[in-house]
Amino acid sequence: MEYLLFAILGIVGGVAAGLLGIGGGLIMVPVLLMIFPTIGISGPHLVHIAIGTSLAAIVFASITSVYSHHRHGGVLWDVFARFAPGMALGAILGSTVAHYLPGNVLKIVFGVLEIAVALQMAFGKTPPASRQLPGIVPLTGVSSTFGAIASIMGMGGGAMTTPFFLYCNVTARNAIATSASLTLPTAFFGAAGYIVSGWTIAGLPEMTAGYVYLPALAGIAVFSVLFAPIGAKLAQILPALMLKRIFAFVLMGLGIHMILS
Repeated sequence: MEYLLFAILGIVGGVAAGLLGIGGGLIMVPVLLMIFPTIGISGPHLVHIAIGTSLAAIVFASITSVYSHHRHGGVLWDVFARFAPGMALGAILGSTVAHYLPGNVLKIVFGVLEIAVALQMAFGKTPPASRQLPGIVPLTGVSSTFGAIASIMGMGGGAMTTPFFLYCNVTARNAIATSASLTLPTAFFGAAGYIVSGWTIAGLPEMTAGYVYLPALAGIAVFSVLFAPIGAKLAQILPALMLKRIFAFVLMGLGIHMILS
């Protein structure tokens, strides 16, 4: 049963990566925290394992998602080049900070940030027509902050970069595609940080690499790779506003559950 659930998570994560420019970690982490105790995974590092596994799975979903968006001509590679280094640096810093946070504290931080992301997705307003992307110094600060938050939350960062790009008057199609491309370096360096920081921790479950639980990674990754292109195709035809509000409603419920559970 748990492998079936991992497969379903992979489908959701893959579609979300392609459809909304996000890596699916906002859903995967809370659901993994529900699944893991039922298969005997518990302890003080449970939240860290869920987040590290989520980031590792997002790497695979992002590869196919980026390729699909690139084929549709949606990725702004010049924006990617300016944003990616800060996202990667922030992801490493975020995984380091998360390593030193107690699991209960990390869970509450995740829940609060998830609710904030949901509110932004549901009620974010259209930016003024004159606003553009900032210069390289403030852009590095913004991207590093986004990368750190994404790494702490086990997501690719698209839930923050997509609204930011829209705020800077990047068209919705390009904002989603470029955000999807940025989940790859963010998730890769974030996952690497969780693997390194958890490598010497005693008492972790079998079949883990640091804070990454390999059976869950395998099940999620295979199906996320298969379904990410479907999400990218749907992004070209479905109404983005309606999808964002539905997704925001789901995130709000998961965020509240994380805080109260």
